[in-house]
Amino acid sequence: MPVDSSYRRWTNRKIVFTTDCVPKVIAILNQKGGVGKTTLAVHLATALARQKKTVLLLDADPQGSALDWAAARHGEPLFPVVGLPKSSIHKELPALAGNYQMVIIDGPPRVYDVARSAIMAADLVLVPVQPSPYDVWAAKEIMDLLNEASVYKPALKKAFLINRKIVNTAIGRDVADALSEYPIPVLNTAICQRVAFAESATQGLTVYELDPDMLASKEIDGVADELQRLLA
Repeated sequence: MPVDSSYRRWTNRKIVFTTDCVPKVIAILNQKGGVGKTTLAVHLATALARQKKTVLLLDADPQGSALDWAAARHGEPLFPVVGLPKSSIHKELPALAGNYQMVIIDGPPRVYDVARSAIMAADLVLVPVQPSPYDVWAAKEIMDLLNEASVYKPALKKAFLINRKIVNTAIGRDVADALSEYPIPVLNTAICQRVAFAESATQGLTVYELDPDMLASKEIDGVADELQRLLA
C-alpha cells in the first residue's frame, strides 16, 4: 500500500535521550474506541511499578480518561500521569521521560496524527481487541498505520491482546484465530471482563489495591511479563 507522507516528515527527527536511562515505550493503540485502552494503560503501568520500575503514563487521548483516573485517586500516586494529546509525542518524549525505565502511552481513537506520533515514539505497540467480529474488522485501520510506520521503524514490535474476554466461552479463541491473518502475534494472556476493573476505576484505584491475588491482577501481570519478554 502507498506510504503515508506523515511518517516521512516525522522521521527527520531522531529521538535522542540525554540521560543514561533510555525508557522502553509501549503504546496502547486502536483506532476503534471503547476497547479498554485506558484501563489497560493504567493497570499495565501499575504492574510495572509494582516490579519496582520507574514508570510514566502518557495520556494521549483528548478525552483525558487516564488523567481523570489520576485525579480521582486519594493518597500517593503510583506513578506520574502526563497529558499529551498532541502530534508531537515523538518530539517531546525525551524531555518528559528521560528519568523513567518504562513509558506507557494511552492512545486516542480516530486521531490519526496523534496515533502516528505515538507509534513513532514507541518500541512496542499493543493493540487491544474485544471478542467481537466488529473489533476484528476494525483492526485493519490500526494495522494500516503500523504497516506504514514499519517502513521507517522496521524494528517496531507489535502484538494483539484479547481484552474483555467473556469467561467460559470460546469467543476469545475464535477472535485469536481471526487475528492470525495479520503478521503480528496475539498474546497468550487474555484479559477477561471483570467487575473489579470498573469498581477500582471509580475510586482512582486498581485491581491490585482491591486484591493483588485476584484473577484480574494475575491477568495483568501475565500481560506485563509477556510484553517485557517481547521488548528484551
